[in-house]
Amino acid sequence: MLKFLRRIAYLIAIVVAIAGLIVFAVVQPWVRPIASTPPAADPQRLRFDVKHLSVDLYPRSYDQTETLDQAARYIHEQLRLAGAQVSYQDVPVEGMVYRNVIGRFGPATGPLRVIGAHYDSFADVGVENDDPRGYSPKTHTPGADDNASGVAGLLELARMLGRSEQTRPIELVAYTLEEPPHFRSEHMGSAHHARSLRQAGREVEYMLSLEMIGRFSDRPGSQRYPVRGMHRLYSDRGDFAVLVGRMGDFGQTRALKATMAGATDLPVHSISAPPLLVQGVDFSDHLSYWAQGYPAWMVSDTAFLRSDTYHQASDTYDRLDYPRMAKVVQAVYAMSQRP
Repeated sequence: MLKFLRRIAYLIAIVVAIAGLIVFAVVQPWVRPIASTPPAADPQRLRFDVKHLSVDLYPRSYDQTETLDQAARYIHEQLRLAGAQVSYQDVPVEGMVYRNVIGRFGPATGPLRVIGAHYDSFADVGVENDDPRGYSPKTHTPGADDNASGVAGLLELARMLGRSEQTRPIELVAYTLEEPPHFRSEHMGSAHHARSLRQAGREVEYMLSLEMIGRFSDRPGSQRYPVRGMHRLYSDRGDFAVLVGRMGDFGQTRALKATMAGATDLPVHSISAPPLLVQGVDFSDHLSYWAQGYPAWMVSDTAFLRSDTYHQASDTYDRLDYPRMAKVVQAVYAMSQRP
């Protein structure tokens, strides 16, 4: 009997050890922040850009090519004013030509750091709509958090990068066609960009996708998770930013997390998990770079796991938290400057 109990205890110890290793690999706990003092991002400028994209340039969906193109031109001009070398990248899809907007900083050669955000917004053209324009907030979301917030962050990051000489090559890319019907397909703007880098034989140090970075809440229960019990590993409050990576990039995830967490006082969590087990970890443009074998991460407010306005008419600019959004941008700037 004693021998049997010892075997049971041994098996339990093994199971606990394996569970602990899985949690360690997925959550990356006990990361020591690397303190830095990035320049301040401007919350008011972030608010202006989000409002302009989600109100003045509404709607930015794949079927509204005129305003989508106006958004591309606005992004191009803002990147130019920030000091970037700017170009368009054509994205031909089903007889139409859409455009990525690329802003380059630093030298032309060397391992590349890519930071991107999609500028298109969600539309459900299958919903009956009696608006004479052919669209309304019922069918075409304003897309403030998703993803004017990411684009505004990208533009503010460009302004911060442009204030000093960059010693490493950095590309800031505003992607078209992340949303349905091209979501997770070869037609995504990010898929075109990632393929072009692979075809050119370009080495990519990392890619960061800014996907919804404006919603925060200190209310208990404001943060949801796709797997039961995950709140015990993270938080039940939507008061943090998240860094999402692949299981195989564990070490670099820890390094990026340390840099991100040391840049501001905004809490930062990270996760590396298979998409089959945790829904949403591959729901953005970083997926396109994974498909090309490049290391890539998503920086997010956790999207539909926190926001009750996801793909809704209520995803408006006045519901975002711009001071905390500015801290996310400062953290991304710190990651762009890592040695």
